[in-house]
Amino acid sequence: MSGQAFVLAIIAMGLVFALIMGVLDHLTKWKSNKSLSDEDQQQLDELWRSSERMERRISALETILDGDDRPGSKSP
Repeated sequence: MSGQAFVLAIIAMGLVFALIMGVLDHLTKWKSNKSLSDEDQQQLDELWRSSERMERRISALETILDGDDRPGSKSP
């Protein structure tokens, strides 16, 4: 009977060890993948440049539209 208890204890310790190693492996992979990949960084930079261009265009449109409200300007 004590032989069976010893085997069960070894199996239980092995399962606990495997669980801890699995969690630590997952955490290590999660921390290393937390940063952006080169492709993601490039796409983010492209989106940033595009948004800056769009902001300048919107500002220009607002200036044009605000200019039409001057007295003496023709309204359609």
